[in-house]
Amino acid sequence: MPDDSPAIDTLGATAQGKLKSLVERIERLEEDKAAVMNDLKEVYAEAKGEGFDVKILRKVVRLRKADASKRQEEEALIELYISAIGGL
Repeated sequence: MPDDSPAIDTLGATAQGKLKSLVERIERLEEDKAAVMNDLKEVYAEAKGEGFDVKILRKVVRLRKADASKRQEEEALIELYISAIGGL
């Protein structure tokens, strides 16, 4: 992108500084996110190595994270749908 772009001319020095600061914060957070994702990958690999089913482990984590009432609502809907189609 050329430095003499008209879009840059429309941003004041304060806005440019703020924009740069935001971009740098986002970049740092993206780096942190990548590190956390790598850590999660290692923990799931460890769980798999211990003989745990990673797919089920992920579901357990998702269920624990969900609000209890939403979880109950989801379970009720699953039961309703299964019943509506005549069972599994």
